[in-house]
Amino acid sequence: MIYCGIDWAEHHHDVALVDDTGQLVAKLRIDDTAAGYGTLLDLLAEHGDTEQNPIAVAIETSRGLLVAALRTGKRQVFAINPMAVARYRDRHGASRKKSDPGDALVLANILRTDKAVHRPLPQDSDLAQAIAVLARAQQDAIWNRQQLSNQLRSLLREYYPAVLEAFANWQNGLCRPEARAVLAVAPTSSRAASLSRAQLRSALKRAGRTRGIEVEADRMREIFRGEYAHQPPLVEDALGKQMLALLRQLEAACMAADDLAEAVEEAFPQHPDAAVILSFPGLGVQLGARVLAEIGDDRDRFADARGLKAYAGSAPITRASGKKHHVGRRRVKNDRLNHAGHLWAFASLKASPGANAHYRRRRERGDWHAQAQQHLFNRMIGRLFHCLQRGELFDEQTAFPSLLAEAA
Repeated sequence: MIYCGIDWAEHHHDVALVDDTGQLVAKLRIDDTAAGYGTLLDLLAEHGDTEQNPIAVAIETSRGLLVAALRTGKRQVFAINPMAVARYRDRHGASRKKSDPGDALVLANILRTDKAVHRPLPQDSDLAQAIAVLARAQQDAIWNRQQLSNQLRSLLREYYPAVLEAFANWQNGLCRPEARAVLAVAPTSSRAASLSRAQLRSALKRAGRTRGIEVEADRMREIFRGEYAHQPPLVEDALGKQMLALLRQLEAACMAADDLAEAVEEAFPQHPDAAVILSFPGLGVQLGARVLAEIGDDRDRFADARGLKAYAGSAPITRASGKKHHVGRRRVKNDRLNHAGHLWAFASLKASPGANAHYRRRRERGDWHAQAQQHLFNRMIGRLFHCLQRGELFDEQTAFPSLLAEAA
C-alpha cells in the first residue's frame, strides 16, 4: 500500500509518498497549475494508482482546484485538521522543527497509521456541491448585510435619530429598499427636514412601494420636522458623507443577497432530495438548501443518525472522569448547520403541532428556550436522516406519535 500526503501552499505544493513500513518512496514539489496537477497524477500512477485501486491522499484543506483534481474517480481525499497535523508532528520529534516536505511526510504517515479514524471527503454530486456554494454564499451575504446594517444604525444614532424613528416600525429596517431610498435623498437631518411630500413620495415609488405611499410620506415628513438634537453643520455634513459611503456598501450587500437567493431558488428544487427536505415543517427553499449544503447527498457519509446529530452540534456531549460527570453542549460542530437548525426549530413551532408539543414539554421540564429548541432540532434532524436514507416524506404521526396523542 502507498499513502500520499500533500502540504499545500499558495504557489506550490509538496508531495510525499510512503509505503506500509513508513519508508519514503517518492517526494516532489509541484506548481499550483494544471501542469503541476498533471505531474502529481502521473507520479501517483507510477506507484500503482489505478481507477479501481486509487491511492488515498491526505491534505490540510477541503477546497480548491488541487482537491478538485484529486477527487476524480473513486480516490479518497482526507482533509486533516492542521491542529491534528501539529499533534502528529510532535509524536516523532521533540525539537518541534517544521518544513513543508516534512509536513507532507507527516500527512502521509497519518493515513498509514490512523486512516480508520479519519473521515474522507464525501462523494457528493456536482449538483449538491453547486447548491452548497450558492447556499453558503447567500448565507454569507445575509450576514454581511446585517453587519453593514448594524454599522449604519450605529452611525445614524450619532447624528440622525429622526430617521431611526421613521423606520422603527418597518420590518428589516434599514435593509428595506424604501429606507435606502430615503437615506439617499436625505443623508442628514437638515436635508430631511427640507424634503417635501412630493420628494418623499418619489423616493418611496423608486424603491418599489405601491401601497400606502401618501400615508407614509406624511408620517415621515412629520417626524423629520420634529425637534431633535443636531451636530454642528460641518460635522453633520461630514457624517452624512460617511453614511452615504456605508449606504452604498449596504446596497451592494442587499443586491448580492437577493441575487444569490434567486440562484438558490432555481438550483435547489432540481435536486432529488429537495422533495424530502421541503416536506419537513419549518424548512423552505433557502433554509432547506442550507441544510442540504452541509449534509450533502452522500448516503455513506454518516453511519447513523447519531453521527449526523454530532456533526450538527445538536446532540449533547458527555465528559466523565471518576466521580465527575458532565453533560453539556457540543462546541466542535458545523456552525452553519447548527445555525440553520435553530432557525428550523423556531419555524417548525407554528408549522407542526408535534414539534410545538415537544418544545412545550421540554420547557415544562425546566429547559430554557435555546435548550428546548436544541432538543427539537436534535429530534428533527434525526428524523431527516431516516427519511433521506429511505426516500420517505415527513409524516407528523410517525415523528411525534405520543405527543400528538397527548395533545388530542
